[in-house]
Amino acid sequence: MSAGRVVMVGAGLSGAVIGRMLAEAGWQVSVVDVRDHVAGNCHTERDADTGVMVHVYGPHIFHTDDEEVWDYVNRFATFLPYKNRVKTTSGGAVYSLPVNLHTINQFYGKTMRPDEAKMFLEEQADTSITDPQTFEDQALRFVGKDLYEAFFKGYTQKQWGVSPTELPASILKRLPVRFNYDDNYFFHRFQGMPEHGYTDMVAAILDHENITVTLNTRFDRAEVGDYDHVFYAGPIDGWFDYELGRLGYRTLHFEKFTFTGDWQGCAVMNYGEVDVPFTRITEHKHFAPWETHSGSVLYREFSRECGPDDIPYYPIRQVNERALLGEYVEKAKEEPGVTFVGRLGTYRYLDMDVTIREALDCGRRFLAARETGHAMPAFVVNPL
Repeated sequence: MSAGRVVMVGAGLSGAVIGRMLAEAGWQVSVVDVRDHVAGNCHTERDADTGVMVHVYGPHIFHTDDEEVWDYVNRFATFLPYKNRVKTTSGGAVYSLPVNLHTINQFYGKTMRPDEAKMFLEEQADTSITDPQTFEDQALRFVGKDLYEAFFKGYTQKQWGVSPTELPASILKRLPVRFNYDDNYFFHRFQGMPEHGYTDMVAAILDHENITVTLNTRFDRAEVGDYDHVFYAGPIDGWFDYELGRLGYRTLHFEKFTFTGDWQGCAVMNYGEVDVPFTRITEHKHFAPWETHSGSVLYREFSRECGPDDIPYYPIRQVNERALLGEYVEKAKEEPGVTFVGRLGTYRYLDMDVTIREALDCGRRFLAARETGHAMPAFVVNPL
């Protein structure tokens, strides 16, 4: 006997993980998505000409310290080792990121030890900045003018479309420097890539007798009453037909090109200089180093303001957007039987592991609420 009917609006990680948990608990789960594929923005597919596994909406590298999340994704896919090692072109030379001891020594033409490099950068830093308020303040205080202009200023301006002097210091949360030769982009214990891509993994999560997936379909709010509960992973302002205005996002434009051989010798090459219009070039066969392909698929990546017909990527969350978000959050709390989840539903940038963690917690919260007769809140995680 079915426990009830729920619908997941969105077939990305949030909808898939919550839906799977509820399906295993006996609920009938409908998953609806406007796109023609599952997995949301981490969708991957084989390029027809080269056979390269392409990250269609930009690279997604799985990294986490959350052992339960790591065990969860490995339940549905075989993850193979992958370390993200990013390079950047600046001033006619190639450097490794994040800024590390090799980057510093190469940039300044020195052979400093870690303690020497720390002292040297402290001399370059603008110590007159005692309370950094902007991104630029934060960078100048911790790495100084030269490294800031070479590796941070131009890239940040292109990525966000505004001067770093207009962005909050919180975007640059920690000292972006390592005083050793570790060029692994992430610190996390568990890092890897699903052998057959993310879409295959999400399809496996959704492969349950109690789950029905409907693609190329927009969920109609008039259908809310047909279900015991709705989990909505679309844009929170979209749920309300943007009646208070649109929340701001940055979107990405990709310019695809192919090459016979190896174009750049790495998966990600950043271009931090303002006069180069794109932020980076990604070469997708390097995201699956266990595969061999003679051809190569690459994308130049351009960041711009998100329009009504664009795919939203990065929530801007500056003062005006946060105020508008607060108004939508209050409206959402008045929606009976609807929980807003995921990156778009809570208007927060989320890494994949955090998305899965929150989805697991949300599914458990729902099942516990049903057991005890409590109401399910509009948000399991506060978006503000």
